[in-house]
Amino acid sequence: MEQDYLIAGHRIRVEGDRLVQRIEALPGFPVFKTKSGGEPLCQFITTLNQAPVFEQVYYRSEIDGIVSRFGRYTDGYVFDMTFPDAEPLSMWMIQDARIAYFTGNFAPILLRFACWIAYGVAAAPLGTVAIHTSTICYQGKVVLFLGESGTGKSTHTRLWRENIEGAVLLNDDSPILRIIDGKPWVYGSPWSGKTPCYKNESYPLAACVRLSQATFNKIERLNIAQGYGALHPSCPPCFAYDDALYDSISETLSNLLSNVPVYHLSCLPNAAAARLSCETIFGACEK
Repeated sequence: MEQDYLIAGHRIRVEGDRLVQRIEALPGFPVFKTKSGGEPLCQFITTLNQAPVFEQVYYRSEIDGIVSRFGRYTDGYVFDMTFPDAEPLSMWMIQDARIAYFTGNFAPILLRFACWIAYGVAAAPLGTVAIHTSTICYQGKVVLFLGESGTGKSTHTRLWRENIEGAVLLNDDSPILRIIDGKPWVYGSPWSGKTPCYKNESYPLAACVRLSQATFNKIERLNIAQGYGALHPSCPPCFAYDDALYDSISETLSNLLSNVPVYHLSCLPNAAAARLSCETIFGACEK
C-alpha cells in the first residue's frame, strides 16, 4: 500500500500498510493527499529494522514528559521521540538518499512530529523551510507573524480577522516557506498547532512581522541583519546545529530578505495594533 501527499509542491510518498493508515488518520494530512505519479521528493517507509545509534545528538527537548532527540548517525540523520516508560518512535534518513525509515511507536503525537522532521530534512536543500508563525492571507498575499510562544501571534491574527475585512487565516503554527524563481511563497501545511487550519493553498509573501508585547503600538522596519535575527529563531531549532541544513535555511532566508520587508511590532492586543500592521504593509485596509 502507498499514498502520495503534495506538501508545498513537494511530493511525499508513504509506503507500508501500517504507516499509510496511521498518517492518513492524522488531522490535516487528508487535505494534502494526491494521486500517485511522478518522482517523490522523499519516501516515508515502515521498517522492522532497529534504529541506528546516535553518533551525535544535536538537539534534545522535553515537553510534557515527551523527550525528542535529533542528530546524526554514521550514514545520515536520526530522530527519536519517547513517551515516559513507552516504546520510542524512531526515524532515520541516509544522507542524500531521500528515504525516511520509521519504526516503533506510531502514536499520533509522535508520528506527526517525526513526519515534520523528515519533511524538513528532505526539503531544506530545495529552498523550503517550515516557519513557526501565525499566517494571515489578505489581498492575495500573506503576512507571517513571528514570536516566541505566548507572544500573541494567534491573538494578533485573530484581531486581523475580526477587524480587517477579507483577512483569513492560512496556518497558525507551521506554514511552509518556499523560494520559487527567487521569490518567497508561503504554503499551508498539515501542521497547524492547536488551531486546526489545514489549507492546501499558496500565496506570495508580502512581509514578516516580529511581535513583542508592549503598553503601546509601534511598528518599525528592520534592516537586513535585524531581519535575519528576527526570522532565524522561528526556523526549526534542531536543524541549526548541522552545517548542511543550516546553510540551506540561511540561503532561503537570504532570498526572503532580498524580496520582502521585515518589521518589528511592539503592541497591545487590540484592533488598533492589527490595523497599524495592516496599513504599514498594504497601505490601506478594509474596515
